[in-house]
Amino acid sequence: MEWTEPGIILGARRHGETSLVISILTRERGRNKGLARGAARSRGRGAMEPGTLVDATWSARLQDHLGLWRLDAGTAYAALVLEDPLRLGCLEAATDLADAALPERQAYSGVFDGLLALLEALGRDDSWASLHLRWELDLLTSLGYGLDLSACAVTGMTGDLAYVSPRTGRAVSTAAGEGYRDRLLVLPRLLGGTGRASGWSQGLDLIDGLRLTGHFLSRHIHPDAETALPGSRTRYIDRMTRLMASSPGSSLQD
Repeated sequence: MEWTEPGIILGARRHGETSLVISILTRERGRNKGLARGAARSRGRGAMEPGTLVDATWSARLQDHLGLWRLDAGTAYAALVLEDPLRLGCLEAATDLADAALPERQAYSGVFDGLLALLEALGRDDSWASLHLRWELDLLTSLGYGLDLSACAVTGMTGDLAYVSPRTGRAVSTAAGEGYRDRLLVLPRLLGGTGRASGWSQGLDLIDGLRLTGHFLSRHIHPDAETALPGSRTRYIDRMTRLMASSPGSSLQD
C-alpha cells in the first residue's frame, strides 16, 4: 500500500550507517514512522530536521509494517529561526511534544493545522509565543483532556477567574480560591484569567500558562514515565524564565 500527503517532520533517529527512522505528522493520517534510506548522509540530513514541511510518500507491503519514506522537502522552518534561540526552542518543544503525545496513525487535523500555523508564525514577528500556548491547550482538548476554563467550578461565576484546580482542570474564581491559593494553578490572562495579582508581564503570563498546560500534559501523557514531557520543553521554559529575569520589560515578540 502507498499514500502521499504533506507532513511535518517531528523527529528522526539514526538507523544503521546511512538511514533514519523519521516521525512525521500529517493532517489526514496522523503521526507515522518510516525508514528513509540514505537520509543520514551529511548532504541530505539538513532537509530532515524537525519542523520541516515535506511532501511525504509512505509505502509498505502491509499497513502495520514500518514502511519506507520518500520525501520531498519544502519549507525548513527551523532554518528561519536559527539565530533566535527562544523561537528555535519553541519549535523544538512543539515538535517533540507532538511526537511524544500523539498516538500513531490517528488523525488529529486540528493539531496538525495548529502546529503548521505556529511554525509559520515563528518565522514572522507575530504572536508566536501565545500561539504556542494555545496550541498546547488545544492538544489537550484533542486528546480528550480539555480544561474547563469557562466558569468557576465552585460558584458558577464567569468573571474574576484566577485559578485552575490541578485535580479537575476547572477554573476557580478569586473569592472561591482565597483559602487554597497555594494548591491551585494560576489562570493567566492569555487564557481568560486574571493572571498574577502583581508583577504581571506577558512573559510571566506565558510561563504560568505553560506550567498550567504542562501539569495536565504530564498527568495524561506517559504518566508512569519518570519524565513524561520532552526535555526540549523544559529548556524552552527555562530560557524564557531567564530572559524575563534579565530583561523584565522585554517583549518576546521583538
